[in-house]
Amino acid sequence: MSRTRHIRGSRLATAGVAAGAATLLAATLAPVAHAADRPSRTTAIANAASALVAHAAGLGLTAAEDTSVRDVIVDADGTQHVRYDRTYRQLPVLGGDFVVHLAPNGSYRSADRATRSSISLSSVTPKVAAPKAADLAVNALRAANLGEVLKGVTAKPQLIVDALHGTPKLAWRTNVVAKDSLGNPVARTVLTDARSGTQIDAWDSVETATGDGKSLYSGTVPLETTLSGSTYQLKDAMRGGTYTGDAANKTDLCILGICISRAPSTVFTDTDNHWGTGASSDRSSAAVDAQYGTNETWDYYKNVHGRNGIAGDGKGSYNRVHYGNSYNNAFWDDTCFCMTYGDGDGTQLGPLVALDVAGHEMTHGVTSKTAALTYSGESGGLNEATSDIMGTLVEWYANNSSDLGDYLIGEKIVRSGFGKAALRFMDQPSKDGNSADCWSSSVGNLDVHYSSGVANHFAYLLAEGSGAKTINGVSYNSPTCNSSSVSGIGRDKLGAIWYRALTVYMTSSTNYAGARTATLNAAKDLYGAGSSEYGAVGAAWSAVGVG
Repeated sequence: MSRTRHIRGSRLATAGVAAGAATLLAATLAPVAHAADRPSRTTAIANAASALVAHAAGLGLTAAEDTSVRDVIVDADGTQHVRYDRTYRQLPVLGGDFVVHLAPNGSYRSADRATRSSISLSSVTPKVAAPKAADLAVNALRAANLGEVLKGVTAKPQLIVDALHGTPKLAWRTNVVAKDSLGNPVARTVLTDARSGTQIDAWDSVETATGDGKSLYSGTVPLETTLSGSTYQLKDAMRGGTYTGDAANKTDLCILGICISRAPSTVFTDTDNHWGTGASSDRSSAAVDAQYGTNETWDYYKNVHGRNGIAGDGKGSYNRVHYGNSYNNAFWDDTCFCMTYGDGDGTQLGPLVALDVAGHEMTHGVTSKTAALTYSGESGGLNEATSDIMGTLVEWYANNSSDLGDYLIGEKIVRSGFGKAALRFMDQPSKDGNSADCWSSSVGNLDVHYSSGVANHFAYLLAEGSGAKTINGVSYNSPTCNSSSVSGIGRDKLGAIWYRALTVYMTSSTNYAGARTATLNAAKDLYGAGSSEYGAVGAAWSAVGVG
């Protein structure tokens, strides 16, 4: 995993009893309609239509009004509930909706109405023209987003009858949408009196929703999405508008760092807000993993370190999945402020959308906005290690039973052909066959994915200490380069120290000696110069040959 480079080495029990008891009593006291006996949707609508004729006056229906069925619910015992929308002289009526409740045999029981006002308009011809209503709505949207530069503003007025706000009146309901400076959708529904031009009401109309997705690696996970019309987008307004799109197996065309064309990032959409199947045959499944990983990484940085987004400015990034064909890589790219994930070749690697990979890639973005560690030599190894360390901490933070926290990098994405249990091993980096456990004067000559081993080893020792142990079912045995015995101070303190060192003390040229100084300064700031934490930082660096 890299910035723009390839991977190397590649309810309570009592409530349940009460509910059960109630069910038993219901079964005893009243007959239950079996599935074959329950009225169908068509039957319920027919029964409700008869009720409308018989109870028109009570429902406020006149010859000038018409109805349409919005929804039908038939209970287990056959009770029917039919929800209607209303029109007046062919205009939709805001507040004209009602629900008719019918007994199992189809007889009328009662109704619930949104409003009880009778409608009688002298005319349905507006005095305020549609373009004027549109202009008023645009002004209302701009007023609700003061200071924002709105782009692509469109407004669509619809003539309606407003029965929701007092005496029924002719009104324009205008949906106005735009994009803010970050590309996030903003929208407002504005209700305008069609005779006077006075604003009656207005409300935001971009809705967020909570859905779920079946991922490839992390089980079924919650997702915050955006409802646009009747379609859900895999876009999270709560996390800066972060979204996941389909790269359609295309690639970027870049020459000398300048991209002539880019693979697409068409945002994933869904009709029921339940995403993916957990299988790679459903393209949405990988998107679930990518979006979930982004969410957990965003939350980790915000809730643990107080950082609002990758750049600390509340702006979301985006993910591209299904990049290229059999592409064995994932990368962060500063120029598009995005993460990109390949599907793997299926032999060595599977889709590279695992949780720790997402944390790794987003952390490259954090590094670029803070220390900007140069991606070569020892500073490059520290750049990669920072992503491994923080990506690992994201995995622990998520506390996902399908992907428990560990000190293995990319263990979910490796396949049998890779020949190892993970991409990298933080307790003993050399287990990957290439990475350095200990610092030496030549470590900066290694590929940055391998020189990162020194800092990864330090991080493991600082968190967990040296020697053999089993954590979350994974066996570790971390040696030291000076034959010392090191005690750990825990993951939380590791994260606090490394994050402060990265964001306060490290610079683009920081090498391993500089990292030792930066983390000691961070530990002194957080815990004091005479603290056990300060001592542990020094001991862990010495244990990997630094200092």
